[in-house]
Amino acid sequence: MAYEQKISISGRLQQSLVITPQLKHAIKILQLSRADLETLVTEEMEQNPTIEELGVGQEDFEAEQDSRTPDERVGELADPVTNPEAAKAETPEQELSPEESQLGDINWEEYLSDYATNATQGSMSGGGGGDWDENRSGIENTLARASSLADHLTWQVRMGGFNESDQAIADVLIGNVDEQGYLRLSVDEAAFEAGVDTTDVESVLGRLQEFEPAGVFARNLSECLSIQLREAELPADIRKNALAVVDGHLELLEAKRIDKLARELSLSKDEVGEAVEVIAKLEPKPGRDFVSEEPRYVTPDVYVYKMDDEWVIQLNDDGLPRLRVSNSYRQLLTGADSGAEAKSYIREKLSAAQWLIKSIDQRQSTLKRVTASIVGFQRDFLEEGVRALRPLVLKDVAADIGMHESTVSRATSNKYVHTPQGTLELKYFFTSSIKSAGGGEGVSAESVKEKIRKIVETEDPRRPHSDQHIASSLAVEGVDIARRTVAKYRELMGILPSSKRRHMK
Repeated sequence: MAYEQKISISGRLQQSLVITPQLKHAIKILQLSRADLETLVTEEMEQNPTIEELGVGQEDFEAEQDSRTPDERVGELADPVTNPEAAKAETPEQELSPEESQLGDINWEEYLSDYATNATQGSMSGGGGGDWDENRSGIENTLARASSLADHLTWQVRMGGFNESDQAIADVLIGNVDEQGYLRLSVDEAAFEAGVDTTDVESVLGRLQEFEPAGVFARNLSECLSIQLREAELPADIRKNALAVVDGHLELLEAKRIDKLARELSLSKDEVGEAVEVIAKLEPKPGRDFVSEEPRYVTPDVYVYKMDDEWVIQLNDDGLPRLRVSNSYRQLLTGADSGAEAKSYIREKLSAAQWLIKSIDQRQSTLKRVTASIVGFQRDFLEEGVRALRPLVLKDVAADIGMHESTVSRATSNKYVHTPQGTLELKYFFTSSIKSAGGGEGVSAESVKEKIRKIVETEDPRRPHSDQHIASSLAVEGVDIARRTVAKYRELMGILPSSKRRHMK
């Protein structure tokens, strides 16, 4: 039996969502932080010659010189600033004064040489009176770097009369001290790394543990406190009792089990109390003063302020270039002298420039709409503070402005807003809801955290409130919250449990 196989072609219409590279680029621009956006614009201007930065007042000037109608100029200029009318006209150049006109005649090389010489002499002589140039410190003398813990310890070794062998051991130990001042290397490991006996390492380590800050080179908390107690000026009996407490009884001390401490050490409560007071004044992290965290600077993307009983939203345009597509490259595209390959290159760059400008414009517009919606929901917070913060989710803002939740999420990512309540991340305004005891409108988690903080701040330190007591107090205020939730919020805020917040006196 023979079978016949027929091949046929049929068509079918089907819709599918395709994300183009341009759309991916626009999404990326939307979720960029302000600093990253400025970096991106700078890089694009370096790589794409068809993008130009529009100077202040240049738009109005070129509009006057251009004979085309406004409709013919549409699309050639896109401003990332949502309020272009706010740009001030460029002030005319003023005539230089006689003093200012002489600046060009100065021999700057000679001036800088004299400045450095005079500044050095002034700093060495101690200053005090005289001309500004004679007493001002040289620029090279004003730069300073904070001394690290390793630098401080190395300096003490160099000044401590160590021989060459001991210096090598000390360098190994210093290289293994963490930022808190603790030695993260065993004696055996240090001896192997330095190629010496363990007795030599122990000898050098004993000398290093006498260095400043007190307690450095300890291998655990108990040893750190013991070093400080041995060096402190204390009565012999108090020193002895405090050393007994830190030697194997830190867990009872942390739990403030004074009764049990007194029984195990065969001391009275008063003696234990005196020892605990001394221990409380010690430094558990001796390297703390040498840890310098770099400050984090935040530039707000939006400013929100009140004017005539109305909340005004203003985008921060400082440092963000106003871009346009270069007219000269447009003319090259239409000129007869340009070759096909050049025109193809220019056309590609012009398209990328137009898409970049449009994406930045869309980002600014979306950011302003999202911020306006958030201000509408959180108006009470702007007036009264954290206690008036309302529960808010992305879905609420998305429904309010007619956008998708993912768009709102990208628009608020890594964005900051300056408000009367401080500079906050836009994500801060989105908080979960906690049920109200009366069945009314819920309260935000941030406002509940603030209530917990206030309760803890006003408690009697000798009888701190338990998590259950805090939950009961919040229920009186109309907040239905479980004890476990109170404990979770308390831990997130870095507040210790009641057993560790209790003061003995």
